[in-house]
Amino acid sequence: MSLINTEVKPFKADAFRNGEFIQVTDADLKGKWSVLIFMPAAFTFNCPTEVEDAAENYEEFKKAGAEVYIVTTDTHFSHKVWHETSPAVGKAQFPLVGDPTHQLTRAFDVHIEEAGLALRGTFIINPEGVIKTAEIHDNAIARDVSETLRKLKAAQFVASHPGEVCPAKWKEGEATLAPSIDLVGKI
Repeated sequence: MSLINTEVKPFKADAFRNGEFIQVTDADLKGKWSVLIFMPAAFTFNCPTEVEDAAENYEEFKKAGAEVYIVTTDTHFSHKVWHETSPAVGKAQFPLVGDPTHQLTRAFDVHIEEAGLALRGTFIINPEGVIKTAEIHDNAIARDVSETLRKLKAAQFVASHPGEVCPAKWKEGEATLAPSIDLVGKI
């Protein structure tokens, strides 16, 4: 069963953000757009590159009215040390969410049972707490966060423009399509 257009299940998790331990819940995902980026674990090879990419694009996410959450199967204590020791991860100003109980990785169907780790999953959630995009892939393949930002803006556009769709490679400000019988076979 797909997670698309389903509501995020209730959860509570500890996180590290800007020198503090905080708690993140499903209620925090409501009222604004949210991007959850699952990674296998802290102190791995590819994960810091993705955290750094998200950090370098964080201002754009904030301008779009979205919060970014990095989630690994580690604790928030590990995330504190990761943030303090990795120059790439040290750039993160968003919550680094710990999921040592695997509540979130299981809820978002990215859990690897035999390893106790997460697959690389990216989810865009609307202000009502409904999952609008899901991307899950092999841990050897790191993501390009600019594509996540493009998908966020597309999801925001179609949410505010019912009856329109964003075509392939759509970028903010470009033309969209209004599906109709007249377009069938014409594109």
